[in-house]
Amino acid sequence: MNTRFHCGPLFLSILAVLAAGPLPAQAAAPGSPAAAVNVFIGTGGDGHTFPGASRPFGMVQLSPDTQVRHFRQSYPWASGYRHDDNSILGFSHTHFSGSGHSDLGDVLLMPYSGETKLEPGYPERPFSGYRSRFSHAQEKAEPGYYAVRLQDNEVDVELTASERVGLHRYQFHKNAPAKVMLDLRSSIYDYGSKNLWSRLRVRDASTLTGMRETRGWAPGRQLYFAVKFSRPMSAHQLHNREEAVEYRGFAPPGKTPADKVLVEGKALVAALEFGVPSDGTLMVKVAVSPVSEDNALANLDEMPGWDFDAERARAGAAWNEALSAVKADAPEPMRTMFYTSLYHSMLAPSLFMDRDGRYRGPDNAVHQAKDFRFHSTFSLWDTYRALHPLLTLLAPEKRNADFVNSLIAAQRHSPYGILPVWSFHGLETWCMIGYHAVPVIADAYMKGIRGFDAGQALTAMTASAEYGPYGGLEHYMKLGYVPIDREPEAASKTVEYAFDDWTIARMADKMGRKDVAARYYGRAQNYRNVFDKETGFIRARKSTGEFRTPFNPVQSNFGSDYTEGSAWQYSWYMPHDNAGLIAMLGGDAALVSKLDQVFDAKVADNVYAHMEDISGLIGHYAHGNEPSHHVAYLYNYAGAPWRTQERLTHIMATQYANRPDGLSGNDDLGQMSAWFAFTALGFYPVAPASNEYVIGRPFLDKATLNLPNGKRFTVRAEGLSASNAYVGRVTLNGKPLARTFLRHEDIVAGGELVFTMQATPNKDWGKEHAARPYTQTRY
Repeated sequence: MNTRFHCGPLFLSILAVLAAGPLPAQAAAPGSPAAAVNVFIGTGGDGHTFPGASRPFGMVQLSPDTQVRHFRQSYPWASGYRHDDNSILGFSHTHFSGSGHSDLGDVLLMPYSGETKLEPGYPERPFSGYRSRFSHAQEKAEPGYYAVRLQDNEVDVELTASERVGLHRYQFHKNAPAKVMLDLRSSIYDYGSKNLWSRLRVRDASTLTGMRETRGWAPGRQLYFAVKFSRPMSAHQLHNREEAVEYRGFAPPGKTPADKVLVEGKALVAALEFGVPSDGTLMVKVAVSPVSEDNALANLDEMPGWDFDAERARAGAAWNEALSAVKADAPEPMRTMFYTSLYHSMLAPSLFMDRDGRYRGPDNAVHQAKDFRFHSTFSLWDTYRALHPLLTLLAPEKRNADFVNSLIAAQRHSPYGILPVWSFHGLETWCMIGYHAVPVIADAYMKGIRGFDAGQALTAMTASAEYGPYGGLEHYMKLGYVPIDREPEAASKTVEYAFDDWTIARMADKMGRKDVAARYYGRAQNYRNVFDKETGFIRARKSTGEFRTPFNPVQSNFGSDYTEGSAWQYSWYMPHDNAGLIAMLGGDAALVSKLDQVFDAKVADNVYAHMEDISGLIGHYAHGNEPSHHVAYLYNYAGAPWRTQERLTHIMATQYANRPDGLSGNDDLGQMSAWFAFTALGFYPVAPASNEYVIGRPFLDKATLNLPNGKRFTVRAEGLSASNAYVGRVTLNGKPLARTFLRHEDIVAGGELVFTMQATPNKDWGKEHAARPYTQTRY
């Protein structure tokens, strides 16, 4: 993320991603949702998305890596790929979409036909290693498919995937030998001792298996794999490139790399040869497993044949089915932006379970799933806000129940007995703050999603909220706030804990657990303990009670009073009780005035330049970072929804664009995209677990939600245009809607929401207290 990055106007012409040479034509049917997706949005700038092939919520993300650098220099390459680059290192099988920190990049393959070079070489020095130059004119991609020409050896590469298997098709130059480099050293966010151990073995002439254990974002992460080729190897060389190994043990059979069938170490690479294929084609299947090499071999059976085009079609069909949850009508590029946002919202949480139901948990032990599919990659500080609420409307109930069951299972396996904070491949990273698995579970339960044990879920939620050693909770439970002299980022932690507590109360209340509900409704008011009425800001307090001084509302730093933000960005974080905020500020007009100060402030470029995560700035509003995501909707709580409509128009026009650098910050596993999708529809879940969506303004002419329960909910915007940016009136199922929010039951019952758009604001709609969204305390 660039802290001063603005994407430019939304209404730009569609990016042309042209294919040249023999690359195949687009397979997605014209007009289909998958055909509308531009997978390259976010691959430039600091969106950190990847363009490769995956299934919806799939375990494999098969994508090109353009550079792998030391982790202190790796931020621009968090997804492995950056659109500015002109060479490809290889194609690896695991990636995050839009993360602000990173890892993965497992099992890197690179086809070539020339001289064998065991090192990747340098981007600025062609032919210095096995990497190859490429051109975007010879690259294309769509959901479930990626293709590129590697120019240095004239190899055409195509990639597709099932849930657990990545499939490669390589087309070599006529009469050229087919060779493949398999590098187990390569890792996103790399450093010298990251690879703890790895193994590579030749099972037969066309099959290899192996594993790698790394000490990265999630220490001790183990991943196993199986590689199957469509033709037998004519030769192989297995190398361990470690240097200065103090003790090597006794030599196994096989004196040369060509003799070895098994190699173990920390720097493994294999050079594999396949002769000269008569048709120039070599195909590769790679399955991954969290459990064992044998399980990876068994996972290969998910893709039994070698029909690449059929597998590509299956991947495209899976994406069309998922994306067809919404039928959207809008001019380009809005339609492309909308479906790309849905696409990015359906990459994670990702499956992390073998075909036999086994998975690896946060104890790094193997477990067996019963009646659910285990998922991981939970970027919860980001995704509880809009991504998970969006999926409750778009994904099948079983998928959402799988997410909740995965969270509960992780809590059961956790050595600390708490829910995930930020987990991937089953392991905990301890990244970010809060216990935000709690609102994901509560929101699902409040919306009627079942298929999990609510009693177990509530126990897991309260266990997380009462685990004293985590993030200053012992002080929070005693003092009613997190003290800054005992815990960093104390102001942010206090207000985020208070929101999570409110969601526990909501679920407990609905379950009839009045004792639990009362306790947590009380804790939900703890945000008041860090609000300074004198300055009008959320501030950090010491354990002795006084606010920390000196105080500067624009100050931000890692480990300061706030998490990736300043007082200007965090003083709005009581989404469950905005009436309480209004009262503390002094009334509706005071809230509107202070919100205007946020958006209209003249902020010097250097104010937030040191914080890479504070990006997409409009005044102090930082759209590229999650704490700001609900702020534009807060005008509704003060009876001024027309001001929300103005701010949303500006945000959509400046923070998103249909080009590689078209995201104003990290997509954060779909949260940035989910915000766009909700906002384009015309409403947003300011407080997940409230069962309400705050109405903004629509950006689509028409959208029909094909709901998981089989019903349809249609949103129409009459008179929508660039000049008609205000909501004149709203009807729900033909009746005027006086309130400025939708209830979840309004949507899942099916029906039609109609906006009548106009050029001037309607300042009367939504003024009355009865028209305003839910808050814990009364207006």
